[in-house]
Amino acid sequence: MKMNSLEDLLKEQLQDLYSAEQQIIKALPKMAEAATSSELRRAFEEHLKETEDQKRRLEELFEEFELDSGKKCVGMEGLIKEGQELMKEKGIDANVLDAGLIAAAQKVEHYEIASYGTLRTFAHELGYDDAASVLDEILQEEAKTNEKLTRLAESGINKKAS
Repeated sequence: MKMNSLEDLLKEQLQDLYSAEQQIIKALPKMAEAATSSELRRAFEEHLKETEDQKRRLEELFEEFELDSGKKCVGMEGLIKEGQELMKEKGIDANVLDAGLIAAAQKVEHYEIASYGTLRTFAHELGYDDAASVLDEILQEEAKTNEKLTRLAESGINKKAS
């Protein structure tokens, strides 16, 4: 794709985010399985459902902008790989693993928050107000997930890991 305009950049970044969401959908069940805290496991399972819905909404934007899904998000690939390496650690304390899973998940959330916020701004600037609204809804969901992870960490998981 040629990148000669803000609209081109918006479309390229939408493809990037779609790839990111697909990767997250594959990673979340593994993270839920690795979590030893039932609250953390439940948070990952709930976020999986939410992420599947976000992917569906992105697919609707893909139709609107006539996009295909041929791009791979290398940024998300790296963040997920970090989390996978943590889950492969031999002899890691269960509480430390849970704290590490939260850290890995929050890195993912922060990536998504930055990406959705940027795309919402691009869409608004370009007059795609409906798309901007969809992107803002997803942005708010990602922010709430990040807050939920922070609450889990601060309500005992980090203390147990220390």
